[in-house]
Amino acid sequence: MAFWKKWYFWATHSRLEPIIRKARMIRNHLSGVMAYFIHRITNAIAEGMNSKILAVQKMAYGYRNKGHFKTAIYFHCGNLQLYHETHTNVG
Repeated sequence: MAFWKKWYFWATHSRLEPIIRKARMIRNHLSGVMAYFIHRITNAIAEGMNSKILAVQKMAYGYRNKGHFKTAIYFHCGNLQLYHETHTNVG
């Protein structure tokens, strides 16, 4: 944290406006930035799932009801198999 304070002081007292803006942006989001470095966890999985849901929504604008939309989300995000296995090797 000491390094952060020194860097922030340097950045905000520089004459480089882009550096000043970035330093202030990092300060505004400091709790999230520090949480990443402490826990090494991101929300990438949630963002990926949200992206898939938006893709499903765009594929068919206007589902008849929320139930059909929910089923489509489960189908596409759940890696469900369309066809079941008909033969098994016995033996």
